[in-house]
Amino acid sequence: MLTVRTAAGKLHRFTVEVARSPQEQQQGLMNRQSLAPDRGMIFPYAAPQPVSFWMKNTYIPLDMVFIRPDNSIARIETAVPLNLEPVSSLEPISVVLEIPAGRAAELGIKPGDRVSW
Repeated sequence: MLTVRTAAGKLHRFTVEVARSPQEQQQGLMNRQSLAPDRGMIFPYAAPQPVSFWMKNTYIPLDMVFIRPDNSIARIETAVPLNLEPVSSLEPISVVLEIPAGRAAELGIKPGDRVSW
């Protein structure tokens, strides 16, 4: 379970899969046809680092939520299915959360909000 606390104090919970190994991180949400609104996947990193993701073989549009080591959201970028152009964190992060595209905006989740899991 992952929780996002917005600046307004609202809590949003997601049931997430954890991509722990390099193989799981490489696979991510590839080849899936759907993702429920309250579901997602997280990609944790042992040490904070800049990261980039692409959407090869990913059919679901996704919001990529880049999370800093202090558990604050650095940025949110909507990724286009099957796009091979990298989506970058632009700074060292410790976790990436992928949720259905548009969900962050719908819930009012923004940079600076806090994440826990």
